[in-house]
Amino acid sequence: MLTLVPTPIGNIGDISLRAIEALSSADTLLCEDTRVTKKLIQILKERYNTTFKDEQNFISLHSHNEKEFIEKLDISFFDQNIIYASDAGMPGISDPGQLLVKYCQENSIKYDVLPGANALLTAFVASGFVDTKMLFWGFLPHKGKDRELSLQGALNSGFTTILYESPHRLDKLLSELLTKEPSRKIFLAKELTKKYQKYYFGTADEIKSKVDENLRGEWVVVIEASKAHNSSAISQSDILELDLPKKVQAKLISKITNENTKACYERLLHL
Repeated sequence: MLTLVPTPIGNIGDISLRAIEALSSADTLLCEDTRVTKKLIQILKERYNTTFKDEQNFISLHSHNEKEFIEKLDISFFDQNIIYASDAGMPGISDPGQLLVKYCQENSIKYDVLPGANALLTAFVASGFVDTKMLFWGFLPHKGKDRELSLQGALNSGFTTILYESPHRLDKLLSELLTKEPSRKIFLAKELTKKYQKYYFGTADEIKSKVDENLRGEWVVVIEASKAHNSSAISQSDILELDLPKKVQAKLISKITNENTKACYERLLHL
């Protein structure tokens, strides 16, 4: 059997009793980073006096080797108690995990996913944006045209949109938002559940002046849904479902989002 186990995103106290039980009873632990998982287990032993199996097998499974690892799997591997744990948060959310689930589905292997700490949902609730339809965009491409098109898609998704961003690219993102959507409200959450957790709310310009000296840490960015979508009877998704040429779809979407038609067309070509 396979169990996907979420781990704390900062505060060790957020781990659940079910997660501790799963980790302690594992025969083999698939880990995004074995060092991180071993450190977590050591903390659980010391702080909560948890008893773990004497001989647990630790295997590294991360984004760079996940596909190759699964291609070489034999179904018998899951005759034992297998746990997958990412470094922090819910497996499968910008972390490996989904390919393992797919493998289990295709091979009739029993699996379970435990609920737990997640930066995406924590930041969404903390943002205060009342439009409860939300879209998780993940990490933007690092640079170039791919990044520009992806950001345009996030800004014009029609929903409250959530990004993950690294500290060394956050300033760049705020500058991009300042140029493209200077009046759009955004919410930033830094180091969620940790000692130096911070919330920032406002426009890109208002936030940029506050975080310029304080960029270190992990960030979640929540972007308010565009007002054009909120006031429209038809959404971008509705238009994409119509059997229309991409150029026509781009023109219609630009009407309800105020996105540049050419940029919109180029973005649709990449969908």
